[in-house]
Amino acid sequence: MRGFVYFLACVFFTGMVACVGDSKPKVLPILGERDISPAGDTLYRQIPDFQFVDQDSQLVNNATFANKIYVVDFFFIHCPTICPKVKANGLRIFEKFKNDDRVGMLSHSIDIKHDTVAALKRHADKLGIDSKKWHLVTGDHDAIYKIAFDYFSVAKEDPDSPGGFDHSGRMILVDKNRHVRSFCDGTDAADVDRFMQDISVLLAEQYK
Repeated sequence: MRGFVYFLACVFFTGMVACVGDSKPKVLPILGERDISPAGDTLYRQIPDFQFVDQDSQLVNNATFANKIYVVDFFFIHCPTICPKVKANGLRIFEKFKNDDRVGMLSHSIDIKHDTVAALKRHADKLGIDSKKWHLVTGDHDAIYKIAFDYFSVAKEDPDSPGGFDHSGRMILVDKNRHVRSFCDGTDAADVDRFMQDISVLLAEQYK
């Protein structure tokens, strides 16, 4: 509960910053719980180690994004609701940063049964994306659902939800130190515009 309350506070802070017109912060906040080490240092929550398989049957893990910032989302190919909008806005991010090797993209399928590697490959080809830039991944059921929590996202099986899954349309920005720094509603083009500005802010901060 403490972590959830802290996260809501971060959401409020980020929302307030977005409402201040052109007064963009030079440094994005680090979102999530934090602790103090015995030495008095602030310890920020990090994305844990992971390992999945992408549309080219290649292993994708933390090393894939070494010294990169990356954008994360959760989806399934036959989603009848929000996923097409999220992917359309994801393509905007892909196009804007496709020639910047400092930025990666990672989309986790939550439909382990149907979204096989071959299916992900067909979907990637349909989107026209480069697997060196944007990884569509599958893997262990529990690992994917667990890591959604670490990204402050929602992903769960729900027979009462359209398509059988309850999931967030959130897109999450992670820095090269595995810290969550920003997020947006991937179905909202205006919010994605703001999110792309945050990507640029983070690039300026981390690659001085």
